Amino acid sequence: MLRIRGRSVAWLPPLVLLGAIELLDVYTGTDFRIISWMVLVPGIAAAICGVRGTAAFAVLALVTYALADTAWPEEYQTGLPDFVLLAVGGVLAVLACAVRVRDERRLLHIQDVAETTRRTVLRPLPPGWGGLDHAAVYLAADSEARVGGDFYDIQPGPHGTRVLLGDVQGKGLGAVEAAAALLGTFREAAYHEADLAAVARRLETRMLRHRVHTVSLGHDDGDRFATAVLLGFPEPGGLEIVEFGHEPPLLAGPDGVRALPPGDGLPLGLGELAPDGPPPVRRMPLATGTTLLLTTDGVSEARDGDGEFYPLADEVARAVAADPGVAEPGSLVAFVRDGTLRHCGGHLADDTTIFAVRQTATGDTVPGRLRP
Repeated sequence: MLRIRGRSVAWLPPLVLLGAIELLDVYTGTDFRIISWMVLVPGIAAAICGVRGTAAFAVLALVTYALADTAWPEEYQTGLPDFVLLAVGGVLAVLACAVRVRDERRLLHIQDVAETTRRTVLRPLPPGWGGLDHAAVYLAADSEARVGGDFYDIQPGPHGTRVLLGDVQGKGLGAVEAAAALLGTFREAAYHEADLAAVARRLETRMLRHRVHTVSLGHDDGDRFATAVLLGFPEPGGLEIVEFGHEPPLLAGPDGVRALPPGDGLPLGLGELAPDGPPPVRRMPLATGTTLLLTTDGVSEARDGDGEFYPLADEVARAVAADPGVAEPGSLVAFVRDGTLRHCGGHLADDTTIFAVRQTATGDTVPGRLRP
């Protein structure tokens, strides 16, 4: 905030304060001196300036005090006690500034690590990646967080492009580790496996293996699971979908807005409880220009002041009917993001991911893709 055209002006407030105290001291009565208020100058500098700047203001305040207090010998002088007070205050201000700068550097380092982790888990996706136009927004319920248990990715390969979006149960580093494990498996299996059902089985197995590993380390992750939606685009105009206890995608396009019927698959990590085995792969045609909107429960569980849930399908249907351009992935993600934040007053109950994909005009994967 204290920058103008890229240059720091943090020195300005303590300098203005120093001048104001000197000016007020000149115009106050001879029996009432406020020059000792100079101790505030290095204190203010310690909060917004660097260590050298704070030290400079501590010295400047001492010099200004000495000159102003002895300028009129016939008037009342605050004398040596306040000079010592100002000197001690300056030293303490410099020490406090040094602690503040050290903590700020440590916080910046932590933020850099968190940002690197976020970009590793939620890697950047090139435009048109895998023959899909796409857009995504991740909103953390904790404003200081950079990444949580939500995850998504697009993986093109010789058997078509696959898309994964999911939400790991729980929060904290355990959820991030599980999300990273699932994404690593997805990126390999989605490329090499010809059948989407095989990709789904690999994800289920990876979740179980991850739980065994973390429990063996003594972590309380024995019941962790993840809801997810796995999509496949084997060819232009075709869609495959496997649902693991997650909300089905919302389709928005020339034919309007509709939600796919929910599947009966269990979340990843709970597949052993399914009497019929892994969830089946559903196949269906996909009209040209149709956008698939996938969200995590931060959207579906967003409540207003009256406890009402955010009516996602109704809001998107009205918006697309009024302006078909809203169905474009970037516009759709922005619309849902703004609507969710407006509905809950900016107070998200959970991490929120909004992800939209649509086949490009050609529907082909990226040029020059590798073959197995």
